[in-house]
Amino acid sequence: MIKGKKVGLRAVEKQDLPFLRDWRNIVEFRKNFREVRELSLTDQEAWFDHLQKTKHINFMFTIVDLDTQKPIGAAGLLYVNWINRSGDFSFYIGENEMYIGDDGKANEAAELLIDYGFKNLNLHKIWMELYEFDNQKLNFFINDFNFIQDGLLRDNCFEDGKYWNSYIISLLNGKL
Repeated sequence: MIKGKKVGLRAVEKQDLPFLRDWRNIVEFRKNFREVRELSLTDQEAWFDHLQKTKHINFMFTIVDLDTQKPIGAAGLLYVNWINRSGDFSFYIGENEMYIGDDGKANEAAELLIDYGFKNLNLHKIWMELYEFDNQKLNFFINDFNFIQDGLLRDNCFEDGKYWNSYIISLLNGKL
């Protein structure tokens, strides 16, 4: 386990799948994810099986509250490109439907994963795609972690009857 003061990151276990499914199915969360359909436990199990087969490019963790040892969210570096040394950052706090929250746990979990990506995996860039209406994550990663907008994908998401842009934001090693 990768430990901070409040939270730790540990490998996703089968017993985490019901939590992950329930959190991913929160309507306000789901609109921010690339997978917009309601997920079943079977879907989560298939995802978990795929994760086990692609451990060399997908590093997914359950965020755990160190005081209670209970899962509170998920974070990962996915689709790691070993030539470009980049990874797609995946992140949310599911506990109490916080998404990001303001109790310091999200900040610590994100910092732990960023450090792991740069210091352990030797990544050069950590990036993510966020929809323009995902203000919580945009503000969190741009303001708290100095992510920079790399690009804009026009009309890349359809939500609530209209098209929305996606932002590609990233952090380069040594820029935190």
